[in-house]
Amino acid sequence: MKAQGSHTLKGKKSYVVAVAGATGAVGEEMIKILEERKFPVKELKLLASKRSAGKRHSFRGESHIIEELTGHSFKGVDIVLSSAGGSVSRQFSPAAISEGAVVVDNTSAFRMDPEVPLVIPEINPEDIALHKGIIANPNCSTIIMAVPIFPIHKKAGIRRIIVSTYQSVSGAGARAIAELRHQTQEVLEGKPVTREIFPHQIAFNLFSHNSAVKENGYNEEEVKMVNETKKIFHDPKISVTPTCVRVPVYRAHSESIVLELEKRLSVEEAREILRQAPGVRLQDDREKNYFPMPIEASGQDDILVGRIREDLTCPNGLALFVSGDQLRKGAALNAIQIAEKLIAH
Repeated sequence: MKAQGSHTLKGKKSYVVAVAGATGAVGEEMIKILEERKFPVKELKLLASKRSAGKRHSFRGESHIIEELTGHSFKGVDIVLSSAGGSVSRQFSPAAISEGAVVVDNTSAFRMDPEVPLVIPEINPEDIALHKGIIANPNCSTIIMAVPIFPIHKKAGIRRIIVSTYQSVSGAGARAIAELRHQTQEVLEGKPVTREIFPHQIAFNLFSHNSAVKENGYNEEEVKMVNETKKIFHDPKISVTPTCVRVPVYRAHSESIVLELEKRLSVEEAREILRQAPGVRLQDDREKNYFPMPIEASGQDDILVGRIREDLTCPNGLALFVSGDQLRKGAALNAIQIAEKLIAH
């Protein structure tokens, strides 16, 4: 991949930003966060499929027309926030780079490309400088796990991670959110349940993550967590054993995490580390049995972390529970934080 793109950002105080996949759940969240965080947008281009072209979306009190995403969409664009699907990103990112834009890609298309930095700003912001036109945004489950455990890794070293996810339907897009709503109503009214997005009923149910299962028994979502964690932490020795599950929650993922550390860390030491960790909010009240919940993580930028306790089976083990908004820190917010770091340098 030829290094291009960054020259267009030098010396600028405001930027032409394109959102690819603007009508999807993540794309809409990107637009909202750009406005909330007062990102220096000179001009906003909203790009989507042909069927969405002509629709309108509000940004800073003005109505913007959504354009069809084509290979000619990127003339004059500085930064592309892409969340239009892996195949679409692979098709159109080269055109964006050739026009001098930097692509912050929220799909799986480039995450494991050795020439593409995979970035969580709280963990490896220095990798942004290595980009050659594309910076990859990690998978939502990886982000929500990695942000709270990385400070622990820096202090005590992580040998092994055993993680079970409780993933919201928002990870499958806006239509999946609607499917949960409709199925819940159908069940409560005693009607047959209709399925379009998920292979199984999601209302009042849970099932193994709806991604393809590999020969070794792990699905694609689990494989992403394994490989992406090693790349982001720059530590191929870390062992990760994930079990990813879809649950009937609208938009925040939760995860049960058990860590085997290089050296022992007390519960109080872990709490203090997490209390000071960027992007994390400690919610660990044993007396009130008050710990992270997806209903409270929804709409929040911070990842909630609690249930911090020693692993009874491992001398250097630590267990915790986290909840994080899949659409914000798990996707749109992380991408925009990457863009903020990019323009800061």
